[in-house]
Amino acid sequence: RDYKVTGVQTCALPIYEKGGHTLRLVGVEVYNDIETYTSIFGTLFAGNGFVPLNPSMPLERNKSIIEQSELKLILSSNKNSDLSKMAIDAGLSVVDTKDLVAEKIDLTLPQNDENDIAYILFTSGSTGIPKGVPITRNNLTAFIDAFYALGYQIDENDKFMQMFELTFDFSIFTYIAPLCKGASVHTLPSSGIKYANVYTVLEEQEITFAAMVPSILSYLRPYFEEINFQKLKYSLFCGEALVKDIATEWQKCTPHSTIINAYGPTEATVFCLIYNCPHNADGIIEHNDAISIGVEMQDMKAIVVDENLKLLPIGEKGELCLAGPQVTPGYWKNEVKNKESFFILEVDGQKYTFYRTGDLAYKADDGNFMFLGRIDFQVKVDGFRIELGEIEHHVRHLTQLTNVVAIPINNKFGTAEIHLFMENIKNDISSLEEELKNILPYYMVPSYFHNRIAFPLNSNGKVDRKALTESVVGE
Repeated sequence: RDYKVTGVQTCALPIYEKGGHTLRLVGVEVYNDIETYTSIFGTLFAGNGFVPLNPSMPLERNKSIIEQSELKLILSSNKNSDLSKMAIDAGLSVVDTKDLVAEKIDLTLPQNDENDIAYILFTSGSTGIPKGVPITRNNLTAFIDAFYALGYQIDENDKFMQMFELTFDFSIFTYIAPLCKGASVHTLPSSGIKYANVYTVLEEQEITFAAMVPSILSYLRPYFEEINFQKLKYSLFCGEALVKDIATEWQKCTPHSTIINAYGPTEATVFCLIYNCPHNADGIIEHNDAISIGVEMQDMKAIVVDENLKLLPIGEKGELCLAGPQVTPGYWKNEVKNKESFFILEVDGQKYTFYRTGDLAYKADDGNFMFLGRIDFQVKVDGFRIELGEIEHHVRHLTQLTNVVAIPINNKFGTAEIHLFMENIKNDISSLEEELKNILPYYMVPSYFHNRIAFPLNSNGKVDRKALTESVVGE
């Protein structure tokens, strides 16, 4: 369905009060409907922060989020959902947003402190308990300002595609950024095959700005010869490494678009590093096929450190860390995680509070950062340190596949073995193994090769590595 939200007139909701205290956090049960988007903006314009709740997630996960956020009110366009019923049973107020009528619209913006929370997104925690990432109004403002400082030409005539589930941080960008310019937002249908819906919306709605995860291109690739999106001005990718080969093929499908590779964790408000790919494929900066994640956006600071959190010089690989106005003040009520994830370091005579991304990277001589994967994707096998991205690079070139994933999995002796997953490979796997032996050191050749008709994707459209790992049990 196609929705156009062009002003705050559609976003009026009152501030709810319980026991004389103004609520500062409001839960929003998220669906692909106008009531959900209205609830989000209404909450923000009322001076509160919102916590999106995905009704398709397990009830126990949503229960944990509700309890951690101490929610008292949930806005829902489906009061008969299991999530709404669970909230009502727990004593929360659940407002049916389909019944709300705006009788009077107050366009006066609330007087919020910049440190007030705009929203909290909950990500998967290593303990199994979701951890909250609060984003303040200052964080959100800094991000929007930094995005428009990039100079992309966007106005009220532009059309943005919104393909993301609303608890995924990338969705924040795809519906808030365009509305700041009066541009329209076009969502995908809730039913059907996602990549097919992406194709349809791009074509039929004549989208001018498409933000996507790179995995989508793998599914559109068989149709590249038929695709010719003349109206598309910008193709922005984030969430996974963007591979050069498929990006240059996509460029031919969108001859007038600028391909943008963006990088950033939820903790830094969607994305904070940007690389604009030149139209000349030979000019694209890459490492093992992965396109550069570029340079810092306005007022942001990125560095690379060693395991002792010491600043590394240009060209040396280490952990990418971020500081600046887009970075969250800290995890929600989780001091243990905060101590692990944030540290203070003086750089160029100024002290910064840095967030540890857990991503492996290095800074090139020209100032662009190169993404090498997760630090936990860099593993030791027989004492040798291995970058899994290097294995994936060689496999892609030998097979011409895009979706290739190398995953370390511990065997019964507790040592890591490399499992290589390939999507719908036509090559003979034994021949591939021999070719890899001629290219890679013996300790980098995968121990196991797995062919999958299609890779599992998580709710955000990324390759689900956990599901791939679990799929080898019993093989």
